[in-house]
Amino acid sequence: MSWKIETIRQARESFVSVYERREITMAELCREFGISRKTGYKWAKRGRCEAGRDFSDRSHEAHVHPNEVGLEVVGWILKGKKKYPSWGPKKLVVWARKQSGLEKLCAVSTAGQILRRHGLVVSRKHTRRSEIYPHGLTQSEGCNEVWCVDFKGWFKLGDGSRCDPLTITDGHSRFLIRCQAMWQPKMEEVQSVFEAAFRQYGLPRVIRSDNGTPFASVGLRGLTVLSAWWVKLGIRPERIGPGKPYENGSHERMHKTLKAEAANPPAHTISGQQRRFDKFVREFNFERPHEALGQRTPESVYAKSERRYPVRVETPRYAKDAIKRRVQQRGQFKWGGQKVFLGEALAGEEVAFIERSDGNYLVMLYGLELGVFDVEAMEIKALHPTNRRRKRRGHEAGLALVSLRSTRANPAS
Repeated sequence: MSWKIETIRQARESFVSVYERREITMAELCREFGISRKTGYKWAKRGRCEAGRDFSDRSHEAHVHPNEVGLEVVGWILKGKKKYPSWGPKKLVVWARKQSGLEKLCAVSTAGQILRRHGLVVSRKHTRRSEIYPHGLTQSEGCNEVWCVDFKGWFKLGDGSRCDPLTITDGHSRFLIRCQAMWQPKMEEVQSVFEAAFRQYGLPRVIRSDNGTPFASVGLRGLTVLSAWWVKLGIRPERIGPGKPYENGSHERMHKTLKAEAANPPAHTISGQQRRFDKFVREFNFERPHEALGQRTPESVYAKSERRYPVRVETPRYAKDAIKRRVQQRGQFKWGGQKVFLGEALAGEEVAFIERSDGNYLVMLYGLELGVFDVEAMEIKALHPTNRRRKRRGHEAGLALVSLRSTRANPAS
Protein backbone atom coordinates (compact mmCIF):
# COMPACT_ATOMS: atom_id res chain seq x y z
CA MET A 1 0.00 0.00 0.00
CA SER A 2 1.51 3.42 -1.06
CA TRP A 3 1.40 6.48 1.09
CA LYS A 4 -1.08 9.21 0.18
CA ILE A 5 0.75 12.49 -0.27
CA GLU A 6 -1.42 15.60 -0.27
CA THR A 7 -0.20 19.12 -0.91
CA ILE A 8 -1.48 22.21 0.92
CA ARG A 9 -3.32 23.35 -2.17
CA GLN A 10 -5.05 19.94 -2.53
CA ALA A 11 -6.02 20.07 1.16
CA ARG A 12 -7.65 23.45 0.63
CA GLU A 13 -9.57 22.18 -2.38
CA SER A 14 -10.78 19.19 -0.33
CA PHE A 15 -11.80 21.48 2.50
CA VAL A 16 -13.92 23.66 0.21
CA SER A 17 -15.54 20.70 -1.54
CA VAL A 18 -16.58 19.11 1.82
CA TYR A 19 -17.85 22.48 3.07
CA GLU A 20 -20.00 22.98 -0.03
CA ARG A 21 -21.79 19.63 0.59
CA ARG A 22 -23.04 21.07 3.94
CA GLU A 23 -22.83 17.63 5.66
CA ILE A 24 -21.09 18.92 8.81
CA THR A 25 -20.79 22.25 10.54
CA MET A 26 -17.90 24.67 9.96
CA ALA A 27 -16.55 24.14 13.49
CA GLU A 28 -16.41 20.34 13.06
CA LEU A 29 -14.88 20.67 9.60
CA CYS A 30 -12.16 23.01 10.86
CA ARG A 31 -11.32 20.65 13.76
CA GLU A 32 -11.05 17.78 11.31
CA PHE A 33 -8.62 19.71 9.07
CA GLY A 34 -6.76 21.25 12.03
CA ILE A 35 -7.31 24.91 11.13
CA SER A 36 -9.05 27.86 12.77
CA ARG A 37 -12.57 28.90 11.81
CA LYS A 38 -11.22 32.23 10.55
CA THR A 39 -8.98 30.41 8.09
CA GLY A 40 -11.83 28.09 7.16
CA TYR A 41 -14.20 30.95 6.33
CA LYS A 42 -11.43 32.62 4.29
CA TRP A 43 -10.93 29.59 2.02
CA ALA A 44 -14.65 28.98 1.80
CA LYS A 45 -15.14 32.55 0.60
CA ARG A 46 -12.22 32.23 -1.82
CA GLY A 47 -13.72 29.10 -3.40
CA ARG A 48 -17.26 30.51 -3.54
CA CYS A 49 -16.60 34.02 -4.89
CA GLU A 50 -13.63 33.77 -7.23
CA ALA A 51 -13.46 32.29 -10.69
CA GLY A 52 -10.76 29.72 -11.29
CA ARG A 53 -10.74 28.70 -7.60
CA ASP A 54 -7.15 29.78 -6.95
CA PHE A 55 -6.02 28.32 -3.61
CA SER A 56 -2.36 29.47 -3.74
CA ASP A 57 -0.89 31.87 -1.17
CA ARG A 58 -1.04 35.57 -2.01
CA SER A 59 1.51 38.32 -1.35
CA HIS A 60 1.13 40.19 1.93
CA GLU A 61 2.51 43.39 0.40
CA ALA A 62 0.35 46.45 0.97
CA HIS A 63 -1.62 47.71 -2.00
CA VAL A 64 -0.87 51.35 -1.09
CA HIS A 65 2.43 52.65 0.36
CA PRO A 66 2.19 55.88 2.39
CA ASN A 67 5.67 57.05 1.26
CA GLU A 68 5.29 56.07 -2.38
CA VAL A 69 6.39 58.71 -4.90
CA GLY A 70 3.48 59.98 -6.96
CA LEU A 71 3.25 59.76 -10.72
CA GLU A 72 3.58 63.54 -10.97
CA VAL A 73 7.01 63.49 -9.34
CA VAL A 74 8.13 60.58 -11.52
CA GLY A 75 6.96 62.50 -14.56
CA TRP A 76 9.02 65.58 -13.64
CA ILE A 77 12.16 63.50 -13.08
CA LEU A 78 11.75 61.73 -16.43
CA LYS A 79 10.95 65.02 -18.17
CA GLY A 80 14.12 66.59 -16.82
CA LYS A 81 16.20 63.60 -17.88
CA LYS A 82 14.76 63.80 -21.38
CA LYS A 83 15.62 67.49 -21.63
CA TYR A 84 19.08 67.14 -20.06
CA PRO A 85 20.34 63.60 -20.78
CA SER A 86 23.73 64.17 -19.12
CA TRP A 87 22.32 65.35 -15.77
CA GLY A 88 22.31 63.12 -12.73
CA PRO A 89 19.70 62.77 -9.96
CA LYS A 90 21.10 65.64 -7.85
CA LYS A 91 20.66 68.24 -10.58
CA LEU A 92 17.35 66.76 -11.75
CA VAL A 93 15.82 67.03 -8.26
CA VAL A 94 16.82 70.71 -8.03
CA TRP A 95 15.49 71.42 -11.53
CA ALA A 96 12.21 69.52 -10.98
CA ARG A 97 11.56 71.32 -7.67
CA LYS A 98 12.11 74.69 -9.33
CA GLN A 99 9.97 73.90 -12.39
CA SER A 100 7.08 72.13 -10.64
CA GLY A 101 6.83 74.40 -7.60
CA LEU A 102 6.47 71.35 -5.33
CA GLU A 103 8.04 71.84 -1.91
CA LYS A 104 8.35 68.12 -1.21
CA LEU A 105 9.61 66.31 -4.26
CA CYS A 106 11.73 63.26 -3.49
CA ALA A 107 15.17 62.37 -2.19
CA VAL A 108 18.14 62.23 -4.53
CA SER A 109 18.45 58.48 -3.95
CA THR A 110 14.79 58.04 -4.92
CA ALA A 111 15.37 60.01 -8.12
CA GLY A 112 18.30 57.71 -8.87
CA GLN A 113 16.06 54.65 -8.37
CA ILE A 114 13.47 56.15 -10.74
CA LEU A 115 16.13 56.61 -13.41
CA ARG A 116 17.48 53.08 -12.92
CA ARG A 117 13.96 51.64 -13.01
CA HIS A 118 13.43 53.22 -16.43
CA GLY A 119 16.87 52.23 -17.70
CA LEU A 120 18.14 55.81 -18.01
CA VAL A 121 21.42 55.52 -16.10
CA VAL A 122 24.57 53.47 -16.56
CA SER A 123 26.79 52.70 -13.59
CA ARG A 124 30.21 54.30 -13.93
CA LYS A 125 33.35 52.27 -13.37
CA HIS A 126 35.29 53.48 -10.36
CA THR A 127 38.84 54.54 -11.26
CA ARG A 128 41.60 55.01 -8.74
CA ARG A 129 43.40 58.34 -8.90
CA SER A 130 46.75 59.39 -7.55
CA GLU A 131 46.94 61.69 -4.56
CA ILE A 132 46.86 65.40 -5.39
CA TYR A 133 49.55 67.56 -3.83
CA PRO A 134 49.33 71.38 -3.54
CA HIS A 135 51.66 73.36 -5.81
CA GLY A 136 51.13 76.89 -4.57
CA LEU A 137 48.28 77.81 -6.89
CA THR A 138 46.07 80.76 -5.98
CA GLN A 139 43.00 79.82 -3.97
CA SER A 140 39.89 81.33 -5.53
CA GLU A 141 38.00 82.84 -2.59
CA GLY A 142 35.76 85.15 -4.58
CA CYS A 143 34.50 85.96 -8.04
CA ASN A 144 37.16 87.08 -10.53
CA GLU A 145 40.03 86.06 -8.25
CA VAL A 146 41.06 83.38 -10.74
CA TRP A 147 39.93 82.87 -14.31
CA CYS A 148 40.71 79.50 -15.89
CA VAL A 149 41.42 79.26 -19.61
CA ASP A 150 42.14 76.34 -21.91
CA PHE A 151 41.51 74.90 -25.33
CA LYS A 152 39.18 71.93 -25.11
CA GLY A 153 41.02 70.05 -27.83
CA TRP A 154 40.35 70.33 -31.53
CA PHE A 155 38.00 68.08 -33.47
CA LYS A 156 36.72 67.82 -37.04
CA LEU A 157 33.38 69.28 -38.05
CA GLY A 158 30.99 67.70 -40.50
CA ASP A 159 32.50 69.59 -43.43
CA GLY A 160 36.00 68.36 -42.53
CA SER A 161 37.24 71.68 -41.13
CA ARG A 162 38.93 72.06 -37.75
CA CYS A 163 37.31 73.46 -34.61
CA ASP A 164 39.39 74.50 -31.60
CA PRO A 165 37.10 75.65 -28.74
CA LEU A 166 38.55 78.29 -26.40
CA THR A 167 36.89 78.29 -22.97
CA ILE A 168 37.16 80.72 -20.04
CA THR A 169 35.56 80.14 -16.63
CA ASP A 170 35.52 81.90 -13.28
CA GLY A 171 37.23 79.61 -10.77
CA HIS A 172 34.99 80.57 -7.85
CA SER A 173 31.48 80.58 -9.35
CA ARG A 174 32.17 78.14 -12.26
CA PHE A 175 30.58 80.78 -14.50
CA LEU A 176 31.36 80.00 -18.14
CA ILE A 177 32.57 83.35 -19.46
CA ARG A 178 33.42 82.30 -23.00
CA CYS A 179 33.14 79.26 -25.23
CA GLN A 180 34.43 80.32 -28.63
CA ALA A 181 34.79 78.04 -31.65
CA MET A 182 38.03 78.91 -33.46
CA TRP A 183 39.79 77.66 -36.56
CA GLN A 184 43.11 77.39 -34.75
CA PRO A 185 44.68 78.87 -31.59
CA LYS A 186 46.20 82.06 -33.05
CA MET A 187 47.35 84.71 -30.59
CA GLU A 188 45.50 87.58 -32.30
CA GLU A 189 42.16 85.76 -32.24
CA VAL A 190 42.62 84.62 -28.65
CA GLN A 191 43.45 88.18 -27.56
CA SER A 192 40.30 89.51 -29.24
CA VAL A 193 38.20 86.94 -27.32
CA PHE A 194 39.80 88.03 -24.04
CA GLU A 195 39.32 91.69 -24.88
CA ALA A 196 35.59 91.13 -25.42
CA ALA A 197 35.40 89.21 -22.12
CA PHE A 198 37.25 91.97 -20.26
CA ARG A 199 34.91 94.61 -21.65
CA GLN A 200 31.84 92.62 -20.57
CA TYR A 201 32.91 91.24 -17.18
CA GLY A 202 35.95 93.29 -16.09
CA LEU A 203 39.46 92.14 -15.18
CA PRO A 204 40.41 89.17 -12.98
CA ARG A 205 43.34 89.06 -10.56
CA VAL A 206 44.86 85.85 -11.96
CA ILE A 207 44.48 83.88 -15.19
CA ARG A 208 45.36 80.20 -14.85
CA SER A 209 46.34 78.17 -17.92
CA ASP A 210 48.37 75.19 -18.98
CA ASN A 211 51.80 75.40 -20.59
CA GLY A 212 50.62 75.39 -24.19
CA THR A 213 50.51 78.02 -26.92
CA PRO A 214 49.61 80.89 -26.86
CA PHE A 215 49.45 81.07 -23.06
CA ALA A 216 53.04 80.09 -22.25
CA SER A 217 56.45 79.69 -23.84
CA VAL A 218 59.93 78.45 -22.94
CA GLY A 219 61.15 82.04 -22.64
CA LEU A 220 61.73 84.16 -19.56
CA ARG A 221 58.99 83.53 -16.95
CA GLY A 222 57.15 81.61 -19.69
CA LEU A 223 55.80 84.85 -21.10
CA THR A 224 54.17 85.20 -24.50
CA VAL A 225 52.79 88.28 -26.21
CA LEU A 226 49.37 87.35 -24.77
CA SER A 227 50.49 86.81 -21.17
CA ALA A 228 52.67 89.95 -21.33
CA TRP A 229 49.53 91.86 -22.29
CA TRP A 230 47.82 90.41 -19.21
CA VAL A 231 50.67 91.67 -17.04
CA LYS A 232 50.28 95.18 -18.48
CA LEU A 233 46.59 95.06 -17.47
CA GLY A 234 47.51 94.12 -13.89
CA ILE A 235 46.68 90.42 -14.28
CA ARG A 236 49.10 87.79 -13.02
CA PRO A 237 49.57 84.76 -15.29
CA GLU A 238 49.55 81.43 -13.47
CA ARG A 239 50.31 78.03 -14.96
CA ILE A 240 49.57 74.52 -13.76
CA GLY A 241 52.29 71.90 -13.62
CA PRO A 242 53.20 70.07 -16.84
CA GLY A 243 51.03 66.98 -17.30
CA LYS A 244 48.85 67.86 -14.29
CA PRO A 245 45.41 68.82 -15.62
CA TYR A 246 43.85 67.99 -12.23
CA GLU A 247 45.26 71.30 -10.96
CA ASN A 248 42.62 72.90 -13.17
CA GLY A 249 40.07 70.21 -12.33
CA SER A 250 36.79 72.15 -12.39
CA HIS A 251 37.60 73.55 -15.84
CA GLU A 252 38.52 70.10 -17.18
CA ARG A 253 35.27 68.66 -15.79
CA MET A 254 33.35 71.35 -17.66
CA HIS A 255 35.09 70.24 -20.86
CA LYS A 256 33.76 66.72 -20.37
CA THR A 257 30.20 68.03 -20.13
CA LEU A 258 30.78 70.36 -23.08
CA LYS A 259 31.90 67.50 -25.30
CA ALA A 260 28.95 65.28 -24.33
CA GLU A 261 26.25 67.92 -24.81
CA ALA A 262 27.52 70.22 -27.55
CA ALA A 263 30.07 68.35 -29.66
CA ASN A 264 28.94 64.74 -29.84
CA PRO A 265 28.34 64.53 -32.73
CA PRO A 266 29.86 67.81 -34.01
CA ALA A 267 27.96 70.28 -36.16
CA HIS A 268 28.50 70.53 -39.92
CA THR A 269 30.01 74.02 -39.95
CA ILE A 270 31.85 76.19 -37.44
CA SER A 271 28.94 78.66 -37.30
CA GLY A 272 26.56 75.82 -36.48
CA GLN A 273 28.97 74.59 -33.81
CA GLN A 274 29.12 78.08 -32.31
CA ARG A 275 25.32 78.12 -32.01
CA ARG A 276 25.55 74.86 -30.06
CA PHE A 277 28.21 76.37 -27.81
CA ASP A 278 26.05 79.47 -27.17
CA LYS A 279 23.12 77.27 -26.18
CA PHE A 280 25.39 75.26 -23.87
CA VAL A 281 26.69 78.45 -22.22
CA ARG A 282 23.15 79.65 -21.45
CA GLU A 283 22.16 76.28 -20.03
CA PHE A 284 25.39 75.85 -18.04
CA ASN A 285 25.20 79.32 -16.45
CA PHE A 286 21.47 79.84 -15.93
CA GLU A 287 19.84 76.40 -15.65
CA ARG A 288 22.36 73.76 -14.60
CA PRO A 289 22.75 73.54 -10.78
CA HIS A 290 26.30 72.92 -9.57
CA GLU A 291 27.07 70.65 -6.64
CA ALA A 292 30.12 72.70 -5.55
CA LEU A 293 27.83 75.74 -5.28
CA GLY A 294 25.23 74.04 -3.09
CA GLN A 295 23.10 73.15 -6.14
CA ARG A 296 22.92 76.79 -7.19
CA THR A 297 23.49 77.94 -10.74
CA PRO A 298 26.76 79.77 -11.61
CA GLU A 299 24.77 82.85 -12.67
CA SER A 300 23.28 83.18 -9.17
CA VAL A 301 26.78 83.30 -7.63
CA TYR A 302 28.83 85.24 -10.16
CA ALA A 303 29.26 89.03 -10.07
CA LYS A 304 31.20 91.22 -12.48
CA SER A 305 34.63 92.47 -11.53
CA GLU A 306 35.04 95.95 -10.08
CA ARG A 307 38.27 96.31 -12.06
CA ARG A 308 37.08 97.59 -15.41
CA TYR A 309 38.92 97.19 -18.69
CA PRO A 310 40.84 100.42 -19.33
CA VAL A 311 40.37 102.47 -22.46
CA ARG A 312 44.15 102.92 -22.67
CA VAL A 313 46.85 100.86 -21.00
CA GLU A 314 48.83 103.15 -18.72
CA THR A 315 52.60 103.34 -18.87
CA PRO A 316 54.33 101.51 -16.03
CA ARG A 317 55.28 103.43 -12.90
CA TYR A 318 58.71 102.34 -11.72
CA ALA A 319 60.86 103.62 -8.86
CA LYS A 320 62.68 106.88 -9.46
CA ASP A 321 66.10 105.24 -9.18
CA ALA A 322 65.20 102.47 -11.63
CA ILE A 323 66.97 102.30 -15.00
CA LYS A 324 64.52 102.00 -17.87
CA ARG A 325 65.11 100.32 -21.19
CA ARG A 326 62.91 99.80 -24.24
CA VAL A 327 63.01 96.24 -25.63
CA GLN A 328 63.68 96.15 -29.36
CA GLN A 329 61.80 94.10 -31.94
CA ARG A 330 64.20 91.16 -31.72
CA GLY A 331 63.77 91.00 -27.96
CA GLN A 332 67.04 92.77 -27.13
CA PHE A 333 67.90 95.84 -25.08
CA LYS A 334 71.05 97.96 -25.04
CA TRP A 335 73.36 98.12 -22.03
CA GLY A 336 76.65 99.90 -22.20
CA GLY A 337 76.65 99.81 -25.97
CA GLN A 338 76.00 96.04 -26.07
CA LYS A 339 72.83 94.18 -26.94
CA VAL A 340 71.41 91.72 -24.38
CA PHE A 341 68.62 89.30 -25.22
CA LEU A 342 65.56 89.46 -22.95
CA GLY A 343 62.66 87.88 -24.89
CA GLU A 344 60.81 88.40 -28.15
CA ALA A 345 57.49 88.41 -26.28
CA LEU A 346 58.55 91.69 -24.66
CA ALA A 347 59.36 93.50 -27.89
CA GLY A 348 58.32 97.15 -27.68
CA GLU A 349 57.80 97.06 -23.91
CA GLU A 350 59.54 99.27 -21.36
CA VAL A 351 61.25 97.32 -18.58
CA ALA A 352 63.00 98.54 -15.43
CA PHE A 353 66.32 97.52 -13.84
CA ILE A 354 66.53 97.90 -10.07
CA GLU A 355 70.01 97.56 -8.59
CA ARG A 356 70.59 94.92 -5.93
CA SER A 357 73.20 94.72 -3.16
CA ASP A 358 75.36 92.30 -5.19
CA GLY A 359 75.71 94.75 -8.07
CA ASN A 360 73.29 92.94 -10.36
CA TYR A 361 69.85 94.19 -11.37
CA LEU A 362 66.34 92.92 -10.84
CA VAL A 363 64.40 93.14 -14.12
CA MET A 364 60.76 94.24 -13.84
CA LEU A 365 57.84 94.42 -16.28
CA TYR A 366 55.17 96.51 -14.58
CA GLY A 367 54.66 94.57 -11.32
CA LEU A 368 56.17 91.26 -12.48
CA GLU A 369 59.75 90.25 -11.64
CA LEU A 370 61.28 88.79 -14.80
CA GLY A 371 64.77 87.78 -13.70
CA VAL A 372 68.19 88.97 -12.62
CA PHE A 373 70.53 90.80 -14.99
CA ASP A 374 74.11 89.64 -14.44
CA VAL A 375 76.20 92.63 -15.47
CA GLU A 376 79.50 90.73 -15.73
CA ALA A 377 78.08 87.90 -17.84
CA MET A 378 75.77 90.31 -19.70
CA GLU A 379 72.84 87.89 -19.55
CA ILE A 380 69.46 87.51 -17.88
CA LYS A 381 69.24 84.72 -15.33
CA ALA A 382 66.08 83.12 -14.01
CA LEU A 383 64.90 83.95 -10.50
CA HIS A 384 64.61 80.27 -9.56
CA PRO A 385 66.93 78.33 -11.89
CA THR A 386 66.64 74.58 -12.28
CA ASN A 387 69.87 72.66 -12.78
CA ARG A 388 68.94 70.42 -15.69
CA ARG A 389 72.55 69.28 -16.11
CA ARG A 390 72.56 67.99 -12.53
CA LYS A 391 69.32 66.10 -13.15
CA ARG A 392 70.76 64.61 -16.32
CA ARG A 393 73.95 63.54 -14.55
CA GLY A 394 71.90 61.95 -11.78
CA HIS A 395 69.87 60.05 -14.34
CA GLU A 396 73.03 58.80 -16.10
CA ALA A 397 74.56 57.80 -12.76
CA GLY A 398 71.43 55.84 -11.93
CA LEU A 399 71.61 53.98 -15.24
CA ALA A 400 75.28 53.16 -14.64
CA LEU A 401 74.48 51.81 -11.16
CA VAL A 402 71.73 49.59 -12.57
CA SER A 403 74.10 48.31 -15.27
CA LEU A 404 76.78 47.55 -12.66
CA ARG A 405 74.36 45.64 -10.46
CA SER A 406 73.07 43.57 -13.39
CA THR A 407 76.70 42.71 -14.36
CA ARG A 408 77.48 41.52 -10.84
CA ALA A 409 74.34 39.43 -10.74
CA ASN A 410 75.20 37.77 -14.09
CA PRO A 411 79.01 37.34 -14.31
CA ALA A 412 78.70 35.27 -17.47
CA SER A 413 77.29 38.23 -19.32
